Amino acid sequence: MPAFVTFGRILFAVLFIYSGATKLFGIQATADFMAAKVTIPAMLAPYTAQLESTTGMPFMQLLALSAGAFEVIAGLMIALNFGVRFFAIILIFFVLAATFYFHDFWNQPAPDNAKTLLDALKNLSIIGALFIIAGYGRGPRNMEPAYSDA
Repeated sequence: MPAFVTFGRILFAVLFIYSGATKLFGIQATADFMAAKVTIPAMLAPYTAQLESTTGMPFMQLLALSAGAFEVIAGLMIALNFGVRFFAIILIFFVLAATFYFHDFWNQPAPDNAKTLLDALKNLSIIGALFIIAGYGRGPRNMEPAYSDA
């Protein structure tokens, strides 16, 4: 059973590694896509301007770079079984935010929202798998039962 769990965790992590790598290899396209969907609140504008002047990059490029790097790192950590619970929980919030901003099927008319709705449901399934990974952690603990009658 532990071999199946390890293999499943590695296959699951490929999704995030690939997604993050495509973001990193297409930073400008990712930044343009993010700019079309995400609006920076006016309250945060001075901070984003400060980041832009410090790094010399537009904020959306920084956001795309950060998202891609995070996905690759989190996927690798889950695949390598290192900090699995931490990265699974952080990825839950990441996927929730991505679903809210990029798969907003509720803002589209009924026949046109089918693909976006399906993508949101896939993300919901991914969140469920992340909860399983977070609950399972690094692996089984032989000293304590998984479920008990008491």
